[in-house]
Amino acid sequence: MAVKIRLKRMGANKSPFYRIVVADARSPRDGRQIETVGTYNPLTVPATVNIDEEKALKWLSNGAKPSDTVRNLFSEQGIMEKFHNLKFSK
Repeated sequence: MAVKIRLKRMGANKSPFYRIVVADARSPRDGRQIETVGTYNPLTVPATVNIDEEKALKWLSNGAKPSDTVRNLFSEQGIMEKFHNLKFSK
């Protein structure tokens, strides 16, 4: 099963709010999910990002592939750097 870490859109029309979720790559964008890893609100200034770092690192080490946007959010939070350090220190 191919697993992706991606955004799930929530909120009303023209006021998006996103959950960062782990889902099967074949499931629809707002469909079934395995686990919620965090949230992202682009409407606040600056944008609000809340990520459970332990869950994110666990799923990355288990082989989940982040989408481009999630990869950028993880990089801003320093999670991708920790993942690469963890990966290459073994």
